[in-house]
Amino acid sequence: MEVALFVPCYVDQFYPGAARATLELLEKLGVKVSYPEGQTCCGQPMANSGYEHLTGGCNENFIKCFQGYDYIVSPSGSCVLHVKDHLHSDKAPEASNEIRHRVFELTEFLTDILKVKQLDARFPHRVGVHQSCHGQRGLMLSQMSELTASPFSKPGMLLNMVRDIELVELDRKDECCGFGGTFCVAEEAVSVKMGKDRVADHLRNGAEFITGADMSCLMHMEGILRRNKSATKVIHIAEILNSK
Repeated sequence: MEVALFVPCYVDQFYPGAARATLELLEKLGVKVSYPEGQTCCGQPMANSGYEHLTGGCNENFIKCFQGYDYIVSPSGSCVLHVKDHLHSDKAPEASNEIRHRVFELTEFLTDILKVKQLDARFPHRVGVHQSCHGQRGLMLSQMSELTASPFSKPGMLLNMVRDIELVELDRKDECCGFGGTFCVAEEAVSVKMGKDRVADHLRNGAEFITGADMSCLMHMEGILRRNKSATKVIHIAEILNSK
């Protein structure tokens, strides 16, 4: 099995530790990982802002970089969902369709493809889990609480394999943090209030760390934590699953 590592641009620029942890974790699990060096932005920011007609170059480059691999794995639910739902090409429709079915967010790849049953990881801290909207409602990484259905959480299942971790119970376990990509720029007041409410839930329940599968949401909450000089930190789930 050969997997291509897809690293979103904001992770590459601001949180490279999440990408390194993803690479190391996959290699620990016996996966051959390649990093296509020509990769750039997948086009999600433009598409979310109403300019999907300008993402053609991003689409063609993505196909050029990632076709031919068994799977494409990324530590970002929102970018993966964008590729799954929006990647297209008039020049190479078969290649774009194949890639859409082979791209996976890290935790769904670990649970659904590798079917991981145990991890050699230790993280002795109280951790709150943030369920990002794109991951939960788009990729179905966890059950939505408003549904009368059996609960499940792929990130939660993996975190429960980590030794000495204590997952805190939140009052509203799947509430949006308010980031929403360009929403936090266009509607900053609403975005900040939602972020403050989301952070307050974690703090109220004693979280030392807030984790999740989308570094973008964690980045939004990190800004709020820092402005309030909080000791609570954010950490990508890959960094916990890869911890020793």
